[in-house]
Amino acid sequence: MPPLSSLERARAALEAGGRFPGGALNPEIARSWERCVAGGLDPGQRPSEVVVAFPEVKARREARALLRRLALAQMQLLYEQIAGSEFMIAFGDADGVVLDTLSDPRFSESEAGRAIVPGSRWDETLRGTNALGLALVEQAPAAVYGREHFFASHGRLSCVAVPIFDPAGRLAGLIDASSTNEARQQHTHALVRMAAAAVENGLIAQERSDVLLIALHPRAEYLDTLSAGLIALSPEGVLLALNRPARAMLAGLEAEPGQRFEALFDGRLGAVADEMATHGVARLRDRAGSLLHVSCRRLAGRPAVPAKAGPPAARPAVVPAPAAAPSPSFICEDPVLRRRMRGLDAAVRSRLAVHIHGETGTGKELMARHVHEISGRAGPFVAVNCGALPESLFIGELFGHERGAYTSARVEGSSGLIRLADKGTLFLDEVGEIPLVAQSALLRFLDTMELRAIGGTRSVKLDVQIVSATNRDLATAAAARQFRSDLYYRLCGFPIEIPPLRARRDFDAIARHLLALHAPDATLPDAALQRARLRPWHGNIRELQSFLRRAVLVDDLDGEAEEDEPPAPDTGSETCRHCADTMLARLRCRQIREAYRDTGGNVLATARQLGISRTTVYKHLDDA
Repeated sequence: MPPLSSLERARAALEAGGRFPGGALNPEIARSWERCVAGGLDPGQRPSEVVVAFPEVKARREARALLRRLALAQMQLLYEQIAGSEFMIAFGDADGVVLDTLSDPRFSESEAGRAIVPGSRWDETLRGTNALGLALVEQAPAAVYGREHFFASHGRLSCVAVPIFDPAGRLAGLIDASSTNEARQQHTHALVRMAAAAVENGLIAQERSDVLLIALHPRAEYLDTLSAGLIALSPEGVLLALNRPARAMLAGLEAEPGQRFEALFDGRLGAVADEMATHGVARLRDRAGSLLHVSCRRLAGRPAVPAKAGPPAARPAVVPAPAAAPSPSFICEDPVLRRRMRGLDAAVRSRLAVHIHGETGTGKELMARHVHEISGRAGPFVAVNCGALPESLFIGELFGHERGAYTSARVEGSSGLIRLADKGTLFLDEVGEIPLVAQSALLRFLDTMELRAIGGTRSVKLDVQIVSATNRDLATAAAARQFRSDLYYRLCGFPIEIPPLRARRDFDAIARHLLALHAPDATLPDAALQRARLRPWHGNIRELQSFLRRAVLVDDLDGEAEEDEPPAPDTGSETCRHCADTMLARLRCRQIREAYRDTGGNVLATARQLGISRTTVYKHLDDA
C-alpha cells in the first residue's frame, strides 16, 4: 500500500478530530481549516446550503450594475477560453453571495453545479474551506483543490477565486471558476486573475466619462497589458482612482484619491499630456525618483492651456469631450437612462452585442435604432420579431435555406434574415421567445460570425452588429434552464435597462416630441402635462402615443373632457405565462407561487416545502 500524501495525512487527522501535522498544508488552507474547526463545522457532515431570496438577488444585482456588467463580459471571455472541460464560472459579491453563473452543461447537472446557483452563499462559516470564501477572508486570490476543501462532500471539486477591488481599494466582488479537473484549474488560475484585473480597470474607466486615464509601467512594452498601472485624473489633475498595479508602483508615496498629479510625479500634467498626444508614450519620474513610461488610455481633450501658464490648480489640464448627442428622433434626457447608456458608443465600436430590457412599450426598438445610427454602419437595420416566427420555421427564416432543404422550405430558397443585416444591425426583438434548438444555432453564429444556410455546404463570413431586446428577465429564465445561459451572456455584452415612462424625468420632452410627430401645429399646455405625469402609463410610450392621438382627434389637449384611463392589464397574475393553458398547470403554478410568498420569498425553503428542485421554483417565478 503506497504511503499517504501529506494532504491525506492531514485529512485523516482532521476527520478523526485530531490535530493535523504542521507543514502538511498550504498556510492559507491550514488557517481556514482551523477557523472551520473553531466554528464548530464537522468535515463529515454536509454543509449548510443557504440560498437568499430571489428578490434580494435582484436587488444585489441592481446595486452593483456596473460591476456586474463588467464581470459578465469577462465571464463570457473566460467561458470561451476554458471551454472543453467540466466547469462553472461564478460572480459573487463582497458578502459571498453568488449573483450569476455561467456553466458547462455537464457541470451544471452535477452535484456541485446544482449547489452553485444565484443566491447561494459561499462564505467560509457556512461552506467551510472553498476558494470563494477563502478569497473573501484573505482578500487575495485563493485556490482550493479537491480534498483541500473542508467538507468531504466537496472533495471532487477544484476551484479558484480572485477578488475584485473597487477604485477606492475596497473589496467589491469575486470571480470564481470551479471544475472537476484539477489539472485544468492550474491553467485557469491565471485567466481568472486577468479577468478580475480587467474588471477593476473597467470600474476605473467607466466610473466617469470626463477623466484622463493614464497607463504607467517601468517598461514601455507592458503599457498595453493588464500588469500596467492605471490612474484616473480629473480635468483639474486630481487623482480620482488607481488600480492595484499602480498602487504597487507608487508605493511609499501618498497615492490616494484627492492627491494632485504634481504631488506624485516630477512634471506638470499639461506637459505630459502634450508629450503623450505627440509621441504616444512619455517618460517621467515619480517623486521617489523611479522612472516610469506613461501612455494615454483616454484623453478627453487637448490641454486647455500651455503647461507653463498659470499655477497647476488654476485651470483644468484636460477639457472633457462632449458626450455624443442623441439623434433628434431619440429623446433621452433622463439622467438614469443616460447613465446606463454611458459607454454605449465605445461598446458599439468594439462590436459588443447590446441587450435592451424594459417593460412593454418603453421604446426598445427606438433604442435599437439609435444603436444602429451611432454605429455608422452602411448596411441596413433588420428587425426580427422572434415571438412571431413559427418554431418549426425559425432557423430557416433566420439562417436561410437552400431549395428543397425541408418540406415547407420555399421553392426558390432563402438567403435568411441574418444575411440581410450584413454590414448593418440585426435587431432580435422578443429574444426570450427563441426556441431552445434555435438558441444553439444562434450561439454558434455569434461565436464565429459565419453563416451556413440549411442544406448548404458553404459558410459565409458576416459583419453584423447584434442588438436584442425583451421584457422578460432573461437572467431568471437562464437560471431556470428556460434560456441558454451561454447565449444570455453572449447577448449581454452591453446591457441597457430602459426605465418605465412613469419613472422617467424627461416625460415632458417625450410627450412634446410625440405630439410634434402627430400634430406639428398643436401645443400641449403645462396643466395638461402636469395631469398626464400623474397617470401610471401601464403601456408606457405606446400608451402615451395613443393618448395624444386620441386627444388631437377630439381636440382635447387640455384634458378637460378626459375620461378615466383604460384599465391596466392584470400583471399580478396568479400563474406564470407558461402555465396558463391547462387547469392542472395553473393549479400547480399557483401552489408554488403561494408557497414562495408564504416563505417570505425564499426559493430554497419553497423547494423543500414542496419537495421540488430550486430550478422548478425559479421557472414559475418568471414574471412574479
